Amino acid sequence: MSFAMLAAFWGVSILFVITPGADWAYAISAGMRGKVVVPAVSGLIVGHLIATLLVAAGVAALLARQPFALTLLTVLGAAYLLWLGIGMLRHPASAHAGEAMLSRSALHWTLKGICVSGLNPKVFLLFLALLPQFTNPAASWSVPVQIIMLGLVHIFSCSVVYLLVGFSAQKVLRTQAGAARVVSRLSGIAMMVIAALLLYEQILR
Repeated sequence: MSFAMLAAFWGVSILFVITPGADWAYAISAGMRGKVVVPAVSGLIVGHLIATLLVAAGVAALLARQPFALTLLTVLGAAYLLWLGIGMLRHPASAHAGEAMLSRSALHWTLKGICVSGLNPKVFLLFLALLPQFTNPAASWSVPVQIIMLGLVHIFSCSVVYLLVGFSAQKVLRTQAGAARVVSRLSGIAMMVIAALLLYEQILR
């Protein structure tokens, strides 16, 4: 796989990474809850890694051809995002909630992060549509290995951007109680809107 191919893929991939969505909302939430940004982002990254491996193994393509399986994944993902969003609206982060909330274990935040990205069918479909387009069957590396390499490039970008988002929220918002509560509620609303859109798309189908 050539450097030019990797660079071209990164140029497309980073556009998706810097677009706010459920991952951003979760990273912001973690930033306002205290020193849990790294565990939370680690969970998001594991979810993306799982999606990459499934695409490389061909499982995601099989899943995409099974309407019931894809519908089930979408409903589960939407329900989870809806549950998280409602929780953020009911219990918005405050500027000083962080130290007390180490409250929740690092493992807890990691597992939630895995669910946020791992249950998002958009991640699977994006990878399924994007990764194979940048592979070369004639290359010395097999297509699955190329897909894994491209996935790792995408995951690296996710790691950098999500950590920046989380730590920025921690730095800026935790000193401003009012702003922290507003942003926390907005993040919750964003998750609920994404969940509603996922369900709406399924109804249209």
